[in-house]
Amino acid sequence: MKAPLTIAFAQLLPQSDQLALGEQACRDAAAHGADLIVFPEMWNDGYEIPQSEEALRALAVSGDGAFVARFASLARELHMAVAITYLKEEQGKYFNTVTLFDQQGERVLDYSKVHICTFGDERMLTAGTRFPVTTLHTAKGDVRVGCMICFDREFPESARTLMLKGAELMLVPNACPMEVNRLSQLRARAFESMAAIATCNYPEGKPDCNGHSTLFNGIAFNDANDDMLVMEAGEKPGIYYGELDVDALRDYRQREVWGNAYYEA
Repeated sequence: MKAPLTIAFAQLLPQSDQLALGEQACRDAAAHGADLIVFPEMWNDGYEIPQSEEALRALAVSGDGAFVARFASLARELHMAVAITYLKEEQGKYFNTVTLFDQQGERVLDYSKVHICTFGDERMLTAGTRFPVTTLHTAKGDVRVGCMICFDREFPESARTLMLKGAELMLVPNACPMEVNRLSQLRARAFESMAAIATCNYPEGKPDCNGHSTLFNGIAFNDANDDMLVMEAGEKPGIYYGELDVDALRDYRQREVWGNAYYEA
């Protein structure tokens, strides 16, 4: 990598026009020098899941529709990767989805939440079936990226699957309270996978959310930062930034024994 990767976290309250708010967030992040912006879970409707088919259909968007396409255009215009989240409709089914566009506006990854919360409103949704990993091209260099969405991170197998597929950076759109236990989960996922984890949550003011978006760099044994925490936002709305040193992570992976590595005498 030419320099650390700058990641923007759009920890913002939902408003009446999510497209306009998301566009402004992208422009602000690009002006700040971000290489990648991540949104909270299901950005297009502020994580609202109606319990009627008619209302659900009214809020859902197509993966190839105007809402998602606008962020492809922004990625291309701003030369910045964008991870946009949305309630997706596809052949009469509904998915909690994130699409990643590279700095050329090319779609490089589509992921739908595998561990949907069937004990709550997400019972209206259909679960995804796989954890894809892609190579994201940025102005700083390439990085291998995968995604989890909210509840996915509570299962060690999610991060491990991504790590075994080569993920160096895991993006985690989120919509829930990030208290000490869930933050500890993220730290553990980063530690055991030797991978960076970038989580973007809604701020306080969104019911059942409290901000605390985070970036853990996956480097557990480093005199400068043994706890792996690069950035933790507060509870207020805003766009927060974290710097990920991908080269340092790769060096760490070469000399430590977690993830898919092991020690041979």
